[in-house]
Amino acid sequence: MWVVATAGHVDHGKSTLVRALTGMEPDRWAEERRRGMTIDLGFAWTSLPSGATVAFVDVPGHERFVPNMLAGVGPVPAALVVVAADEGWMPQSAEHLAVLDALGVSFGLVAVTRADLADPGPVVARVRAEVAGTSLGAVEVVPVSAVTGVGLPALRAALDRLGARLPVPVVDGPVRLWVDRCFTVRGAGTVVTGTLGAGRLAVGDEVEVAADGTRVRVRGLHSLGTARGEVSAVSRVAVNLRGVARERVARGDALVTPEAFGRSELVDVRISGAPVADLPGSVMVHVGSAAVPVRVRPLGPDTARLRLARPLPLVVGDRAVLRDPGRRLVVGGVTVLDVAPPPLSRRGAAAARAGVLAGVDGRADPVGEVRRRRLVRASDLARMGVPVTVAPVVGDWLVDPEHWAGLGARLVAEVSRYAVEHPLESGVPVEVLRQRLGLPERSLVEALVGAPLRVCAGRVVAGPVSVLPEPVARAVDRLREESRSRPFRAPEADRLVELGLGAREVGAAVRAGVLLRLTGNVVLLPGAVEEAVRVLAGLPQPFTLSAARQALDTTRRVAVPLLELLDSRGVTRRLPGDVRTVVSR
Repeated sequence: MWVVATAGHVDHGKSTLVRALTGMEPDRWAEERRRGMTIDLGFAWTSLPSGATVAFVDVPGHERFVPNMLAGVGPVPAALVVVAADEGWMPQSAEHLAVLDALGVSFGLVAVTRADLADPGPVVARVRAEVAGTSLGAVEVVPVSAVTGVGLPALRAALDRLGARLPVPVVDGPVRLWVDRCFTVRGAGTVVTGTLGAGRLAVGDEVEVAADGTRVRVRGLHSLGTARGEVSAVSRVAVNLRGVARERVARGDALVTPEAFGRSELVDVRISGAPVADLPGSVMVHVGSAAVPVRVRPLGPDTARLRLARPLPLVVGDRAVLRDPGRRLVVGGVTVLDVAPPPLSRRGAAAARAGVLAGVDGRADPVGEVRRRRLVRASDLARMGVPVTVAPVVGDWLVDPEHWAGLGARLVAEVSRYAVEHPLESGVPVEVLRQRLGLPERSLVEALVGAPLRVCAGRVVAGPVSVLPEPVARAVDRLREESRSRPFRAPEADRLVELGLGAREVGAAVRAGVLLRLTGNVVLLPGAVEEAVRVLAGLPQPFTLSAARQALDTTRRVAVPLLELLDSRGVTRRLPGDVRTVVSR
C-alpha cells in the first residue's frame, strides 16, 4: 500500500475524483454531503492495475479549512494535485502547492478534472509551469472527467507509476504515528487513525502518547477496514488503544515507540519562502497532523529558533509549515536542524549560533552532530533521529575526538595542579576531576585516564604505586619501627605529632594504605588486623574484651575500636554476655 493526499482549490472535484476512483464516499459528515464541500479529512482506497493498493487522504480545499488540509498532508509522502479545467489555476491551488513545497513533498502527479467541460490544454500548460519550480518538479499531468470516466484508466496507470517511484519504507524503525482522527467505539474504547510512515505496529505492542509520555497498549488494529494482527509502513491504520480515555488523545498528538523520541519545545530551523526578519513574532507551525503556536527568534538570514507552545516528538530533518492564521497565509517552510539546541545566554550567541547552523542541512549526520555537541549520549542522539555510527568511549557516551584529546590534556594538567595544591594527598579524587573538567559522569574521567596515570581507590594517581611525600614516608617508617615489638600499642596524638604525623599527614598515609585509622583517632599499621585475628583465635572461645586486651597487650582505647572493626568485617561475632568468638573461615 501507499498513501496519497489530495490537494487543490475548493470545488475543483477532489472528492468527486476520489469517489470515482474508489467507489467510496470520502466525505464523512452529513454537513459535507449537504453542502457539497469537504470540511474535514476523508479517507478511501482502491486497487490499481498492478494489484497494489493506494489509500487517499482527501483534504478540504476552502481557505477556511487549510489547517485541516495541513493535518492530512503533513504525514503523507505523495500528493495528487487537482485543478479544474473550467476554472484553471486558483488561489488555493497556489496555497496548497506552496504547502507541498514547504513540506518537501517530491512525489506526486496532477489531475486536471472536469475535462468534459473545457479544453484541458491551457490548464495543463499552466500547471506544469507552476509545479516545475517546486519540490514536485516535473510531474505527470492527466486530464480526466470523473463524470464521464474519460482519463480514469490513465490516472490509475499514472498512480501505479507514482507508487513504483516511492522510496521503500523503513519498517524496522521506530513508530511515530501522527493522529488525524480520534473517536470512541462502543465496546472497544478509544480509536485513533493516522498514516503509518515508518515502522510496524502489532496487537499487544506498548506505545507512548508523545504529548505526556503515557504508556498504552494496542488493543486492536484495522487497515482498510480489515482487522489486522500487525501493520507495517506505509499504511493507513486505525489503532484501538487500551488504557487511555478519548479525552486524552486528539488530532495533532502522536503515538510513538517508547524511549525512541524526545519531546522538543525549542528547535532551531531553516526557513524557506520568506526572509526570517519579515516573519511575525508569533505564528503557527504545522508538522505531521499537529498545529502549534510558536514564537520566532531570528538567528540568521534563513535560520531561526522556534519556541513551541507544547512539546512535539520532532527529529532532525522534519519538514513543517509556518502559517499566519490571522492573514490565513502560508509564510514559510521549515526544515528542522536541531531538536535539542544549546541555550543562547551570552551577547552575540545568536549570531554565533547562526554561523554553526550555516553548515547544517537538516540531514542526519552522526559525525557532525557529535562534533558540534562534543559530548552526547548515543541514546539521546537516536531520539533526535540521528543514527548512531560512532563508537562510544564508555557506556553510551559519544565524544568528538578533538574534544576528547583536549580533555585528556586537561586531566593531566589538573592532576599536576592538584598535587601542588594538596602535597600530602595521594592522587586526585575522581569526583574532583569530574567537576573540574565539567563532565557529567565519573566513568568518563576513568575512561580518560591512561599511563602513566591510573585509577586507584577512587583517585587518579601518577605512577605504578601510590607515593607519599618523603617527610610523611619517613615518619611512617619511624612509627613502623616503634610498633615492631608491640603492634597494638597505638601512639597518642602528641606522639604522632612528634613523629611528624599530624592530622593531614595521617590522612595522606591512610589514603595511601600504609596506615590504618580506627574510630577514636586510633592509628595502627595495616597488618595489625590480620595479626589480631591470629592472636584472638588462640584464645579460649568465646573471649571477653578484657581477655582480648591482655592477649593483644594493648589498652581499652585500642581494643574497643579494633574489635568493632573485626565485628564489622565478620571476622569476629559478638555474643550475648558481651563476649565474642572468632568466626571460622
